[in-house]
Amino acid sequence: MNLSNLQPAEGSTHNQNKRVGRGEGSGKGGTAARGHKGAKSRSGYSRKIGFEGGQMPLQRRVPKFGFKNINRVEYQGINLDTLQALVDNNIVTDTVDFAAIVSNRLATKNEVVKILGRGELKAKLKVSAHKFTAAAKAAIEAAGGEAIEL
Repeated sequence: MNLSNLQPAEGSTHNQNKRVGRGEGSGKGGTAARGHKGAKSRSGYSRKIGFEGGQMPLQRRVPKFGFKNINRVEYQGINLDTLQALVDNNIVTDTVDFAAIVSNRLATKNEVVKILGRGELKAKLKVSAHKFTAAAKAAIEAAGGEAIEL
């Protein structure tokens, strides 16, 4: 070991950045590797998202259409076959209320639940939910159960 081959310990140095704009002798002086003139060479430059060099940007070239209703209510749908599966697995016996739906992770506590008519319901259930389709309500009542809207 002598002065010509001293090196810092492995992993002790982290900064691998080029120090630009620190004089001509560094090889990165003058324009500081930014080229000549133009917005990108200036301090404080930040490009707009979607900027295409002055060409009409994509978000302005593409036609807009449609409508998004901000008051739309999104329902979490639960089908009759799902309720029948809960009965078959002995998770519920006679009542399916909102607490039971949330505890079985069929919906979260903030969601609005709608019972849908897919599948077949054989069990007599007292079902509580925010909404029912006509087919689901008919099927629950045909099985001898009760559909209660919250």
